[in-house]
Amino acid sequence: MAAALGIGLLSLALGALAANDTGAGDVDCHMTFTLHGWSAIYKTASGSGTVTCDNGQTMPVTLSAKGGGLTVGKYRIDDGHGAFTDVTNIHQVLGSYARASAHAGAGETANASVMTKGNISLAISGHGTGWNIGVGFSGFTIKAAE
Repeated sequence: MAAALGIGLLSLALGALAANDTGAGDVDCHMTFTLHGWSAIYKTASGSGTVTCDNGQTMPVTLSAKGGGLTVGKYRIDDGHGAFTDVTNIHQVLGSYARASAHAGAGETANASVMTKGNISLAISGHGTGWNIGVGFSGFTIKAAE
């Protein structure tokens, strides 16, 4: 069931990105990341990753999320992937995004989210270990790693 839900969530996230048209001057930026967190109504997560754009720009980043919802669990995503839309410079990916997420799993877990920050959208997905179930809302912050 977790695998089927994970595939459905990934399809939803990728579909949201496909619906956005790429304007002139946009740069294609992607992110790979690891993320770990827990939830029991309150939800928190942290991690790190790398943003890479097709114009050669790359940036190591730190990730954090805090929020809540109808959610419970503990998880670790080791092979996460994200795609940004409407970016013209890698530094535009930094900042706080509004995030809605759905997740489920026991032993193996799946996570997918679509989030926005102004005109920029980010869809992330990943698989990992842990147990969790629920839907939640949070702020998702991307900062340049020090």
